[in-house]
Amino acid sequence: MKGLIFILIACFIWALDTLIRYPLLYKYKSSEIIVFGEHLFLTIIFLPGLYAARKKIMRMKAFELLCFLIIGAMGSAIATLSFTKSFSLINPSLVILLQKLQPFVAISLAYIILKEKITKRFLVWALLAILGAILISYYDIVSAINLIKTGKLSFDRSSLYGLCLALIAVISWGSATVFGKYLIKQGWIEKEVMAIRFAVGFIAIIPFMAANDVGLVFQMELWAKVSVLALISGVFGMYFYYRGLSLVTAKVCTLAEMSFPFFAVIINWVALDQKLSFVQITGGILLLLSSTMLQLANRKQERLEAQTNY
Repeated sequence: MKGLIFILIACFIWALDTLIRYPLLYKYKSSEIIVFGEHLFLTIIFLPGLYAARKKIMRMKAFELLCFLIIGAMGSAIATLSFTKSFSLINPSLVILLQKLQPFVAISLAYIILKEKITKRFLVWALLAILGAILISYYDIVSAINLIKTGKLSFDRSSLYGLCLALIAVISWGSATVFGKYLIKQGWIEKEVMAIRFAVGFIAIIPFMAANDVGLVFQMELWAKVSVLALISGVFGMYFYYRGLSLVTAKVCTLAEMSFPFFAVIINWVALDQKLSFVQITGGILLLLSSTMLQLANRKQERLEAQTNY
């Protein structure tokens, strides 16, 4: 249960970060500068970790390097940029609807890459967890469906580009969970994974800065808040995330990650006085209950396999 709790703590921390991130995006209109700033701070913070792991880095296998490229370039940089950019190109409700595909990506890859078993019991609880996540975002999803039904959803070049960006974010984040778990199983500790992830993400964001001609904004408020974001979601959030991922399967982790919007709704309720509906509360309870039952079932399966091997 400890691993699941760590994942939930990470999601709560990421939800807290939205109180700072979205006002910054609204004010400065540039996701690139915010993501760049975060990765700059995080790379500097984890430089001692990179130096300490230098010999291990030099000896890493080709597939491990690929894993770091996926979780760093795709999961840390490209996914965040794609997700944020998609909001300006298509209706945000549709972006949130597409995000519900992320568990399917992660579970499929966990089955292929990590050989994680998918039992009938898992499928039942997984579907209930996904149902809970859908209920949490119920109003956004209904809005997206209504747009499709009424024909108000246009499929021009800009909209298709937005859809592609949203799907890139889904695939990137789903993949990052699985390949991060693979690295941990190969003996990479949380701090090493984080250090390399942020460094790769920092390098990956630079071409996007250049391609979009994004200049550095030297404003104290921006950089002060970006440094806080780096500490909240980068240092603390990712530490609890990888600590939890080391203790649970990737398939359980990806379902637990769907608690993020629930925590975000709760925080908006407390901090911004936005109402929390009965449907959202029901969805949150269902998601947390299903994630807990999945982890309990997973632990039982591990004990049975250990006894069989013994």
